[in-house]
Amino acid sequence: MPDQTSHKPPSLRADARHNRERLLEAAREVFAAQGVDAPMSAVARRAGVGVATLYRRFPTRSALVSAAFTEQLSVCAAAFEEALADPDPGHGLYTLLEQVCTTLVTDRGFDTVFMAGFPESLDHAEERACAEERLSQLVERARAAGQLREDFDPADIPLLLMAVNGLAGQPPEVALPGARRLLTYLFQAFQAHPPSRPGPLPPAPAAPLPPWDYPARCRGSQLLD
Repeated sequence: MPDQTSHKPPSLRADARHNRERLLEAAREVFAAQGVDAPMSAVARRAGVGVATLYRRFPTRSALVSAAFTEQLSVCAAAFEEALADPDPGHGLYTLLEQVCTTLVTDRGFDTVFMAGFPESLDHAEERACAEERLSQLVERARAAGQLREDFDPADIPLLLMAVNGLAGQPPEVALPGARRLLTYLFQAFQAHPPSRPGPLPPAPAAPLPPWDYPARCRGSQLLD
């Protein structure tokens, strides 16, 4: 009598799982360097597979972006939990912002997916609402502890992040120290009682001047007439 036992086939063969993980790793690297609008062919090339293999695994860009950034959702959630668990509310808030600012200037996909909201990507409504609630809790705790100005508003934090995000296109040796220095400057302004002699700032980056024609502008300025 034939064996009636049913055997569930594996969801993915070992080589298919390997290809999928390699594609996701490549996608994270390409999106971090070029943003989520990077060519899909660049992801396939980085993974060492054909474009057809990429589209078999992820039929749309949105599907690939969603899968690539799912892990970062967990990392973000853990960062909020750690900040809320910090017995020093101000330190917890600063540490969280430092992590977010570092990610903003090192991963060009992060801003699009988690701040701007990539069209048809992950449904972040629940996660975003949860993050906003936790951020408000952090701010309230720090304000109640007398560590933040009374007129500080959680809406000031997106302004800080937008300012830091302006460094995202710079090389890492400029973007990272620049983000840390800018965050430290602004966070001191957020404090209810800034120290009269604050601690040293993180070192300033060796940032070149923007590629503007300063000499020509100065020659045409009435200030130098």
